[in-house]
Amino acid sequence: MAVSERGPRERMVFSAAQLIRREGVAATGMREVAAHASAPRGSLQHYFPGGKEQLVNEAVGWAGRYAGNRVARFLAVLPEPTPSGLFAEMVRQWTDEYEAVGFAGGCPVAAATVDCAQSTESTREAVAAAFATWTGPVGRALAEMGVPEERSAGLATLMISALEGAILMARAERNVRPLTTVSRELGPMLDAAVSKAG
Repeated sequence: MAVSERGPRERMVFSAAQLIRREGVAATGMREVAAHASAPRGSLQHYFPGGKEQLVNEAVGWAGRYAGNRVARFLAVLPEPTPSGLFAEMVRQWTDEYEAVGFAGGCPVAAATVDCAQSTESTREAVAAAFATWTGPVGRALAEMGVPEERSAGLATLMISALEGAILMARAERNVRPLTTVSRELGPMLDAAVSKAG
């Protein structure tokens, strides 16, 4: 759905996610979100009676769903889906962004984790749910590619953990090297997890 086709509430959730991924939760104000979303400031209280905490939690939820939904898209572009191919596509999303527009943005789920997970229980729960919403589709995709069920969820966690760490390092270094490194180094291990039986 194009941004212009979203209603004001959806635009504000999307805008909050975009601002959080660039500035973090603490630096993302409600007024900035309304301005970014081209939404009336008065609508913030209407749509988000729980204030900034509710908006942040919904933005984190949106980001988790977005990442989870991307898994199917990544698989669709692979001629033959493999665990390493899936991980390479997950990484490519970030290397493409960083090479095209720079290193300003990161993952809004990671930003909310760093800024709020210790101090705000509802945000910690939203972050945990967002990661589960993302790891679930990755784990299922791995299982469908032949990774044994008892390993697929753990490897999905490994993939997302490695990706998140590489995003942080890439932003710090202003270089995609950490991303390309984790893709190259983790890929063979992921493919080796595919069961040859059957």
